[in-house]
Amino acid sequence: MSRFVVVSGCSGGGKSTLIEALAKRGFSTIEEPGRRIVREELAGDGLALPWVDLAAFARRAVAMAIADRAAAEAMPGPIFFDRGLIDAAIALEHATGEAVAAPMADAHRYHRKVFLAPPWPEIWVKDEERRHDLTSAEAEYDRLARAYPAFGYETLVLPKVDVEARVAFVLAALG
Repeated sequence: MSRFVVVSGCSGGGKSTLIEALAKRGFSTIEEPGRRIVREELAGDGLALPWVDLAAFARRAVAMAIADRAAAEAMPGPIFFDRGLIDAAIALEHATGEAVAAPMADAHRYHRKVFLAPPWPEIWVKDEERRHDLTSAEAEYDRLARAYPAFGYETLVLPKVDVEARVAFVLAALG
């Protein structure tokens, strides 16, 4: 859908900060599935955490991303997704070797332009919900940077600038 805009890329690269800035400007946004799942799992039995069972985590992320898309259909204007279904499907493929991303990418389209937050070591930090290291985050970025163009998307790498300049970059790229 042309209204569904994905911000993907490196963990810790400033995606969520950009999404929050877009929300403050009045745009509809969807929070990253992974962060929501980690919070839920840490409050519960903690079995579907990426550092415990990546496949279970990725399966939940796929289901949540599909539900997010369905809910977003009722939202007005462009909707900015902090990661999307393709991110979850690529994580599931990485964890299991199952070839799931291509069929999901065909069935659930987003805006043709996808914004990628590149690795940015100067701002990258671990936290309670992000326990992996920068090397793992960079490997994930590489998988996503290959996957999106393979599924017919134009990727635009976000500049390493302050959040307001990133917002301006995204809005200008979308016209």
